[in-house]
Amino acid sequence: MPDIDRLMAGSLGTFLQEQRGEREAAKGEAWDRAWKAAMIAGPLAILGLILVPVDFGLKIWACFAVVTFIGVWVWKPIAAAKKRVKIGINEGIAEALGFTYEHDGEKGREYELAEQFGLLPDCDRSGVEDFWSGTLGDHAFKLHEAHLEERRGSGKNRRWVTVFRGAILRIGSGRTFHGITLLQRAGKHKKWFGGRKDSVKFGDHRLDIVDMVHPDFDDTFEVWSDDQTEARYLVDPLYVERLLELEKSFEGKDICSLFVEGDILVAVRSGNMFEGGTMNPESDRFMVEKCAGQFASMGRLAKSVQKDFGFTR
Repeated sequence: MPDIDRLMAGSLGTFLQEQRGEREAAKGEAWDRAWKAAMIAGPLAILGLILVPVDFGLKIWACFAVVTFIGVWVWKPIAAAKKRVKIGINEGIAEALGFTYEHDGEKGREYELAEQFGLLPDCDRSGVEDFWSGTLGDHAFKLHEAHLEERRGSGKNRRWVTVFRGAILRIGSGRTFHGITLLQRAGKHKKWFGGRKDSVKFGDHRLDIVDMVHPDFDDTFEVWSDDQTEARYLVDPLYVERLLELEKSFEGKDICSLFVEGDILVAVRSGNMFEGGTMNPESDRFMVEKCAGQFASMGRLAKSVQKDFGFTR
């Protein structure tokens, strides 16, 4: 974990100090836009409701659309200021840790594997942002945030519903696993008439349930694999402990993991992450500490897999 005092006393602290004025200016511009909208759009909306000879319901929908557009226009300066601060904080932390950070990017291997093996739910549209990469101990990693949505309802009630928002992490193990091992919360794969399935299929890959020897393990997680012996070795108490620690540090839930080829994948529902940009300068240090703490947990997870697996490269 980086030295927060040193970070705040260096270039990141200087940047955040400069952004105090920028954030105040953004607030002022937003208020100015809101005042102009109220003075111009308000009277026009009232006149439109009274004088325009169309169905009243259509008038209401038109007013709603106009209000939505104005709201986005008014909020735009604040959104831009928050994004600048967020990116500045994340770039500062990345530099201190020797990582690379980019706000925008494309889906990579970690997303494809998570989607293929059921770490992510089905969706109708998806987006990714906040791309981190670097080395944790001896392990290369890539991480990004994903936002998955599903179209629900019909007619006027059709809407987009978030089915997953959180982090997808891929850590290189430095070894090649013999099989594929999936760790998910208990109860994920059930038979039609109750009870747990004996096996699950992901395309051409069939994974069988693994009977674990850890006390109370089955109450929390289930393990599926095509190599029972390897699965029991990989998913040991320390790995599970670090996984739950990571879930807690991300303030997340439903964490799951996958061992495939030479990669270890982790997906966790954690809401909108790495959003260090706020309009309150007094919260800057807290947001820096929170983000740095998440990477410290990732580092401990990586260390928990630093074993001599005995596999071939």
